[in-house]
Amino acid sequence: MAAAKKKEEAQESSTELAAAAPTAPPPSDDAQRGARTVQKVNALHGSEKAAILLLALGEEAKLVWEKLDDDELREISAAMSNLGPVQADMVEFLIKDFVNRLSGAGAVTGSYDQTQRLLAQFLPGDKVENLMEELRGPAGRTMWDKLGNVNEIVLANYLKNEYPQTVAVILSKVKTDHAARVLGSLPPEYALEVIQRMLRMEPVQRDILEKIEVTLRNEFMTNLARTSKRDSHEQMASIFNSFDRQTEGRFLAMLEESSKESADRIRSLMFVFEDLSKLDPGGIQTLLRSVEKDKLALALKGANEEMRNLFMSNMSERAAKIMRDDMEGMGAVKLKDVEGAQQEIVNNAKALADRGEIMLAEGGGEDELVY
Repeated sequence: MAAAKKKEEAQESSTELAAAAPTAPPPSDDAQRGARTVQKVNALHGSEKAAILLLALGEEAKLVWEKLDDDELREISAAMSNLGPVQADMVEFLIKDFVNRLSGAGAVTGSYDQTQRLLAQFLPGDKVENLMEELRGPAGRTMWDKLGNVNEIVLANYLKNEYPQTVAVILSKVKTDHAARVLGSLPPEYALEVIQRMLRMEPVQRDILEKIEVTLRNEFMTNLARTSKRDSHEQMASIFNSFDRQTEGRFLAMLEESSKESADRIRSLMFVFEDLSKLDPGGIQTLLRSVEKDKLALALKGANEEMRNLFMSNMSERAAKIMRDDMEGMGAVKLKDVEGAQQEIVNNAKALADRGEIMLAEGGGEDELVY
């Protein structure tokens, strides 16, 4: 009995001690923030971490940038331009050895413009421009990823001028669904030749792949990026193209008085009905299929003889005769209606060019079409 009583007293004592023991406090706000920072940093790719460090160091990172090779420059610059805002605690965590120097710097923001300004401080201008041109192009870490984000018609228009074997290699490296769309956009006989080459293709040597990548980067991607850029004069030329002729002439005359250079630049960039004369026969025939016949007759009614011959020479003899009869049967028409019909045809041509079905030369430019 005495032993049992002692055992019972010991259990009661243990229970009292356990009840009196303090409970573990919940994690502090600082600890929670630290855990979240660690989690975010661990989710970063190596190139993203390097980009944050170099952004925070700014000009002091010049020696580091100069040590990087072209592939490293490209990868880190791409990561930097897509960073967006980076919280100060992440910056401090990544460069804790220099936390005292960074304490006044706070957060950094990686953007396209910031990347270009930083690179321009210690790299040659042409190298910066080439690098940034590439970053402006379609998204993707590798060349094949980038090609996967290019419109299939645009890509097909470029590839149809290449050797079928080269096209076979390129399409074997992009995603299958995109390759299928590109093949469907190529001329049928050419597409069949590419398919046969792909079926017979053996593993491609690394040096050949690298040469193809360099060619694509230098010839296709750079030109694609450049054509996507628009300055203020190009934008204004598009606006002027939407004016009727009278409004367009009035504004150009007013602008010419204050800034003749700007007026001349806009005039050279504008695309008007007469610029369709730069289309080749295939382009004219594609355009004819997209235009309503009554609109074309009205547009040609007020056009010069050169433009009339351009369109009618790409019709059958019977269709051209019917078109001339329709034009004669119209009698007198309003200039406003003629200009409206011509603008509609120009808009159709631009829509076809946007889809890659025809190629338009720049208004007033010297460049002829290249198919």
